Amino acid sequence: MTEFLNQTIWLVPFYGLIGAILTLPWATGVIRRTGPRPAAYFNILMTIVTCIHGGVIFRSAVNQPMVNEFVFDWLQVGGVNFSFALEVSPVSTGAVEVVTSLSLLAQLYALGYLEKDWALARFFALMGFFEGAMSGIALSNSLLLSYALLETLTLSTYLLVGFWYAQPLVVTAARDAFLTKRVGDMLLLMGVVTLASLAGSLDFNNLYDWAGTATLSPVFATLLGLALIAGPLGKCAQFPLHLWLDEAMEGPNPASVLRNSLVVCCGAYVLIKLLPILALSPVTLSVLVVIGTVTAIGASLVAIAQVDIKRSLSHTTSAYLGLVFIAVGTGRADIAAALLLAHAFAKALLFMSTGSIILTTSNQNLTEMGGLWSRMPATTTAFVVGTAGMIGLLPLGGYWALSKGINSLWTDSPGLVATFIVVNGITALGLTRVFRLIFLGTPQPKTRRTPEVAWPMAFPMVGLTLITLIMPLLLQQLNLLPPDKYEYLVKVPQLLLLGSSVVGCAIGGLIDLPRTGLRSISLPVRFLQDLLAYDFYVDRLYNLTVVFAVDLFSKLTAWIDRHIVDGAVNLVGLATVVGGQSLKYSVSGKSQFYLLTILIGVSVLAVLMSWPLSQWDWERWLFLNGQ
Repeated sequence: MTEFLNQTIWLVPFYGLIGAILTLPWATGVIRRTGPRPAAYFNILMTIVTCIHGGVIFRSAVNQPMVNEFVFDWLQVGGVNFSFALEVSPVSTGAVEVVTSLSLLAQLYALGYLEKDWALARFFALMGFFEGAMSGIALSNSLLLSYALLETLTLSTYLLVGFWYAQPLVVTAARDAFLTKRVGDMLLLMGVVTLASLAGSLDFNNLYDWAGTATLSPVFATLLGLALIAGPLGKCAQFPLHLWLDEAMEGPNPASVLRNSLVVCCGAYVLIKLLPILALSPVTLSVLVVIGTVTAIGASLVAIAQVDIKRSLSHTTSAYLGLVFIAVGTGRADIAAALLLAHAFAKALLFMSTGSIILTTSNQNLTEMGGLWSRMPATTTAFVVGTAGMIGLLPLGGYWALSKGINSLWTDSPGLVATFIVVNGITALGLTRVFRLIFLGTPQPKTRRTPEVAWPMAFPMVGLTLITLIMPLLLQQLNLLPPDKYEYLVKVPQLLLLGSSVVGCAIGGLIDLPRTGLRSISLPVRFLQDLLAYDFYVDRLYNLTVVFAVDLFSKLTAWIDRHIVDGAVNLVGLATVVGGQSLKYSVSGKSQFYLLTILIGVSVLAVLMSWPLSQWDWERWLFLNGQ
């Protein structure tokens, strides 16, 4: 049975697609009498099947850690072999289990969150599409297949962000998310095409063999590396392609759970698999470190100035993925994997807890909340555990993942160690601030009669809380932590990490948080508040530079097309019409006249074509005769 499931590993990405197809009769309105809930049940059932199938394969791969590969040849042309390859290894199958388990919990959560939404079936169809693409990326061992599935994720993101398409702000957010990702995807496509022509194959194993013997010029290797990192740059919401994740919070919260925990991780997962190729260019690795540092520090600062609860958490996602980019840029794929795993479950738990708050209060403004800890105990516990799992607090997974990163960088890169510590401290401050505004203080008008969420939402939230609590054991089981990890508890790097968490939480707990008049009357303080709240005015800078240049170029090309290209074509057409109208009055209707006209036209054409040749022969004759 296990061997059969291993041989049918290619079915795993299709389960989500099958679930999406089964929901179509309800999503399209063909079936109305039963309501949309059966569509959700079909999709959840297919996700459970995916979990079981992937779980059996994962256990088999862990017990027999041999990497198996299934290759499906598609096309061979021009010396390039295009194929779809799937890898069965502890890493790939473990990634599938992470995707399917979080997808299952998010769908159970969505069943309660969107219970009264008329488009529930359409949402679950899109979630199945989403899950299938992410499962395929986890198993993919081909850059061609990974690129195709990343494009599928881009489309899925567009459809899920624009789920409530009747709202203008939602439409704008979906459009911006799609177009921003397209910028990175187009550059990634250039890199994929270049690699195909150089290596003759896009399977990762063949690319690794090619990279081991490739001799590229520094400039060419740098351009290739920059093209390859552009796609993950957009998917992971890193500077300068980071604004889409903040705007994508306009979509339903269950989709935000997966978008902030898994979608961003899929981009980083592809980046990790590209690391042996990126290593051909030290400049590319340095760019990854710089981008990760800028995004991590900048996004964590922006997060502490937000008043929208979802946007505050979305910026911490960009900041955490910035640390992952630093790990990849320094060549430490194991640290990147540990950070991704710890972040995925903790961030999903944070978004589930905030979704419960949004649903029960019908509000996302932090300044209008307060006093919820006694009214929503399960939600409060989930938020606290998710926060502790995100930052460097013992004994949860975030501490061990960050600690591993600091240990590896302590000797060679003290500046990057400082980045880890500062980002961790600012994140702790920001999450403590959010906790105080939501759960502590005096109940506000919108939170005085707030109940705890019903069991369809509480059950996945409690389950995810337990998974976050046992994350250190999962990291140890996957060999992402050193066996002697407890010996590092009293060393300087760990003490600094733990100290930054404590200091961040203390500052977040002690600073004054007025719920009215949040903007200071002091001009310097107000300027700093606005600078962080408006994301360093990056969007306005884009409007003044990139958007203005594209708009100007579009207007210029439109003018050329309308007045020059169309004008020339219209002139030819007008001349033809006028000539035809003139000739119709001068013809006799006799065939001899038509034949004479054709002969004259052909003669004139022949003279015009032979004129340059006759000129060249005459000049040559004069030269040969000495004249």
